[in-house]
Amino acid sequence: MSRDTTIKSTVERQFSQVAEKYRVSTVHAAGEDLGRLVELAALTGAEYVLDAGSGAGHTALAVAPHARQVISVDLSAAMLAQGRGLAAERGLTNVVFEVGDVEALPYPDASFDVITTRYSAHHWPHPQRAVAGFRRLLRPGGRLLLSDIVSYDDVTLDTHLQTIELLRDPSHVRDHTAGQWVAMLAAADFQATVAFRWSVRLQFDDWVARMATPPTAVAMLRQLLANAPAEVRTALRVEEDHSFTIPAAMIVAS
Repeated sequence: MSRDTTIKSTVERQFSQVAEKYRVSTVHAAGEDLGRLVELAALTGAEYVLDAGSGAGHTALAVAPHARQVISVDLSAAMLAQGRGLAAERGLTNVVFEVGDVEALPYPDASFDVITTRYSAHHWPHPQRAVAGFRRLLRPGGRLLLSDIVSYDDVTLDTHLQTIELLRDPSHVRDHTAGQWVAMLAAADFQATVAFRWSVRLQFDDWVARMATPPTAVAMLRQLLANAPAEVRTALRVEEDHSFTIPAAMIVAS
């Protein structure tokens, strides 16, 4: 089994086990960035939208009232089932839920006016492939809105962030810096800008419960956060209960 297949199988398995928790996660279902994403998408009701790595569908459902049609794509059928249920509850009939790999999307060229992706990209083994695919799928004048946790330029801070992410979730690949995303997008012939930055506070117990992190890994995470160098504790705003705060960014590209 290749590394790519292993990672994607882990993603599918991990999120299928915890799909219902992501349906109700306030980090994913709300957050100041979600409203900004809808605003920056500048939808008129005529657009075809792709939400890539859609998870439980929170972003797809947020843009759906403003679009003609939204296709919600994710590796996990269980996660998409949560989104389908939420769409039914809200009476949204213009969202199509499809299992798919964001690095190998099957749609024809120039299929979409807008592509969104939120809190997904850190699971992609080859983000360059995904970005190149988005370029192919966007119509002339189309927009990509990419929103995710971002890492630090500082090596020590980056190392600690990647380590705690991976300990909590073995399907994690990498949090890239905002600058790395802009460079990747430029390499795929996008013009990209960082439109919005914010901070995401992660309540420790909720954060590990949402991913069903094993007790041994939870203990290691507590120790890692408690014993981190002062510069790391300051940057992550580590609290007494081990809750912490990490940076995120929204990048708009066309």
